Amino acid sequence: MTQATLARPPEPLPEPVPESPAAAAAPAQKHTRLRALDGLRLLAALMVCLYHYSGRGGQITNSWGESPRELFPGLSAIASYGCLGVQLFFVISGFVICMSSWGRTLGDFFRSRVSRLYPAYWVAIVIVTAACVVLPSVSQPLRLHEILVNFTMLQQPTGVNRVLGVCWTLWIEARFYLLFALFVVWRGVTYRRVVIFCCLWTVATGLAQVADNSLLTEIVMQDSAPFFIGGLALYLIHKYGSDLLLWGIVATSWLLGQHYSTIALWSPHAGNVFYHRSPYVILLFVTFAFAAVAAVALGWLSWAKWRWLPIAGALTYPFYLVHEHLGWFAIDIYHRKFGLNPWLTLVVTIATMLILAWFIHRFVERPFGPRLKRTMKLQSTRLRTL
Repeated sequence: MTQATLARPPEPLPEPVPESPAAAAAPAQKHTRLRALDGLRLLAALMVCLYHYSGRGGQITNSWGESPRELFPGLSAIASYGCLGVQLFFVISGFVICMSSWGRTLGDFFRSRVSRLYPAYWVAIVIVTAACVVLPSVSQPLRLHEILVNFTMLQQPTGVNRVLGVCWTLWIEARFYLLFALFVVWRGVTYRRVVIFCCLWTVATGLAQVADNSLLTEIVMQDSAPFFIGGLALYLIHKYGSDLLLWGIVATSWLLGQHYSTIALWSPHAGNVFYHRSPYVILLFVTFAFAAVAAVALGWLSWAKWRWLPIAGALTYPFYLVHEHLGWFAIDIYHRKFGLNPWLTLVVTIATMLILAWFIHRFVERPFGPRLKRTMKLQSTRLRTL
């Protein structure tokens, strides 16, 4: 691929026809919803959920009262790989962030991320903290000063304990947003800038290994970067069509991603808490993460237009936030206090978390997210006039 090719991307594929007059009247930067991505989001969240509830094989939990390996001997072995749903999340995130930032200013990008992430996150912190106070036998509440720091979403770099166990992934996402904003969105998202960003970030992951510098490692995110990079390249394939350079970026990302995932998640001696994971199954799950989003990019899943898919996508983020800790509380109540059998408890707990996620989406995200974005936009406009 020559420099000239980078500067002049291939002709874009025709944009999909909007499904409704309202979609046709939307601004140019709006994109037709890829409903298959919504389904993949929920699938990733359910994978992580099953991992938390039943995949920690040898660990006796405060909620179940015994090891999930004994309660779910078959499911637990499979669910131990559910943590790889995070890698699927990251590939989807790279795809979606590239798509949603196209044609947006840096300010628009910042406001969209803040209004999307924080309202549900703040409410989740309040609910989980309240549950810890009510049922401290399941999980102890943090100290007040630690809880307050958690509202910033900066508890990870500041070394403060987390209210939400899953929020370590939000810190990874936030660093990805910051890198993409500084190196791509700042000057405007284009094919060439995204490709250069992907290539330089890939090289930086290798240099970070050689440099052995903790700050550089924290910025580059060697373990997670390949999944974001692969998602970015897959969106360019979706927008512009197949290209040898783009598929080369995806292939490189897959090769690096499976390597880092295997190192992080496989150990021949990890039989205590986790099942003895197979490196071949880890490779299979990582391959699925890339292949599933590639199928969306190539339009192979365009037939998936069920009406429930956007709802599933909308529930994914609040469900992901609350499912771990509140799920433990629900399991303690359903299983140990009400006496439900383990399998029924598992199903009812997941259903309860999905219902709670719907309430958070309906009464927090939908009304307050757009309001927060409009307020930030208004204040930004006022500042420019000073």
